[in-house]
Amino acid sequence: MDPWQLIIPFIVACAVSAMSTPVVSMMARQIGAVDRPNDRKVSRRDNMPLLGGLAVAMGCTVGLAVVVIGLDDSSTMIRQLEGFLLGGLVLLACGMLDDRWSLSAFPKFVFQIVAAGIAIQHGFVIEFFREPFTGATFDLPYWFGVLLTMFWIVAVSNAMNLIDGLDGLSAGVGAIIAVTLTIICAQAEQQVGVILGATLAGALLGFLPFNFPPAKIFLGDTGALFLGYSLALVALEGYLGGYKKASLMAFLVPMLALAVPLLDTALSIVRRARAGQRIFSADRQHMHHRLLESEGSDRAAVLALYFLTGCFCVIAVSFTKLEGYAALLFLAAVALLTARLMRNLGVYRPGQRLPNLPEGDS
Repeated sequence: MDPWQLIIPFIVACAVSAMSTPVVSMMARQIGAVDRPNDRKVSRRDNMPLLGGLAVAMGCTVGLAVVVIGLDDSSTMIRQLEGFLLGGLVLLACGMLDDRWSLSAFPKFVFQIVAAGIAIQHGFVIEFFREPFTGATFDLPYWFGVLLTMFWIVAVSNAMNLIDGLDGLSAGVGAIIAVTLTIICAQAEQQVGVILGATLAGALLGFLPFNFPPAKIFLGDTGALFLGYSLALVALEGYLGGYKKASLMAFLVPMLALAVPLLDTALSIVRRARAGQRIFSADRQHMHHRLLESEGSDRAAVLALYFLTGCFCVIAVSFTKLEGYAALLFLAAVALLTARLMRNLGVYRPGQRLPNLPEGDS
């Protein structure tokens, strides 16, 4: 792969995202898409503009357009890139509606299913599975692959939305994960994943200076859903490409890169079930809430989660080089250390019931 196919979209996406963020901020204030603090949220700043995800999406779109210009019209890459953008557009529409009028959980779920369906129709689908002990590969029934892919896209989209609770958290964590998944896709020779990951990383880094504590604009659901959807597709490319390199742990590598948002989501579900709450009820027991209590400031808590994400991403990249029982032993050690870390953060404490918080907010 020509390095310029990676460098140019990264730079273009970064520049477009940075230049469009102030414009998006003004637009958000004009249409009333601003943050409204409540008992669940950490931020107490009224009228903070949302819709930051539009700037990130603009950066991605222009960056990918530069790539498409240099491709053959018959390239299969174009079809996948089109699917990425079309599905992303659906979630941008959903996020804008939510940032302006606050949608309930069900319509947001419908939008996510539609976006996932578009991605699947354009080639993003799990078609086979490699058994981790013997390395045997099994073809999956198409309907099962579709359901599995749809579950993955919806799960990661919601996971990134759940951790979007502190200034700069989702954007920074997303950028770290995007860079990691780009490396993984490059090792697996997945050109689409490399281009998508690099472009997304550039767009997020262009937006981050406006979002890092103290933030001038938030990603909003517009950005969190688009970011989760984008990372889900890049991770999917890394997973599928793992078979080209005969990676025994191919199915775990993308999950390790996304460990922080996925862990937070899984623990939220368990915590709310233990407390007798609905899954989509709100609480202040997320990892970023715990870290904010212990670290004492938004910036310290965000940097701590950046570091934690970076550690998991280094582990994910290292797993691409491991095979056989060595990988399984390393995985067991990572699981034990993660469990201990979660206990130190206090995430196993039962969630507290918070009355009168809107369903779907986390």
